[in-house]
Amino acid sequence: MLTVHHLNLSRSTRVLWMLEELGLPYEIVGYQRGADYLAPPGLKRIHPLGKSPVLTDGDQTLAESGAILEYLAERYGAGKLVPAEGTPERLRYRYWLHYAEGSLMPLMVMKLIVGRIPKAPMPFFARPIARGIAKGVQTGYLGPNLKTHLAFVESELGSRPYFAGNEFTAADIQMSFPLEAAQSRAGADAQSTPHIAAFVEKIHARPAYQRAVEKGGPTSR
Repeated sequence: MLTVHHLNLSRSTRVLWMLEELGLPYEIVGYQRGADYLAPPGLKRIHPLGKSPVLTDGDQTLAESGAILEYLAERYGAGKLVPAEGTPERLRYRYWLHYAEGSLMPLMVMKLIVGRIPKAPMPFFARPIARGIAKGVQTGYLGPNLKTHLAFVESELGSRPYFAGNEFTAADIQMSFPLEAAQSRAGADAQSTPHIAAFVEKIHARPAYQRAVEKGGPTSR
């Protein structure tokens, strides 16, 4: 039996979504974030890093959402959600599958963390310094880099309906979470990034996505 060790408000909803798209039976073992917003220690019993998602399949234990999606497609997909080998679509598929967590998501995580610095508990005299550091990182690094990346993604989605091409693939599932984060944290709205907004609206309308959210909960507050 395929088992998803699923953390609430997390990227592991993508694994549930992939399973729903493939029509595979699975079970969910749920974990709740603590007051510190971190995963509970119990996840370390499943994988040493104590992160989610983790998928178990018999005696196999897999972490990292991109690796899990690739595994599910290769082992159970029967050609679904993956472009044919040797095509330009396959090359784009592979790129976006890795770009999501390798390039875009680190910026989103950094923006979340830096945004919390001014509100963190600290002595009153340190607060102006913390605010200055956070502002410097936002304006000097995060803002320009996010603008570049979002413009790149917007341009790509303006040239094709899905990331790999004309067909929905696992790369679109992988890209969903950073783009949802971009909408909530980085101002990727319908006015500034209409193609991103249309893409997110389109994937949210997929029945498999809606079943995944119904079973696993929303990806963010």
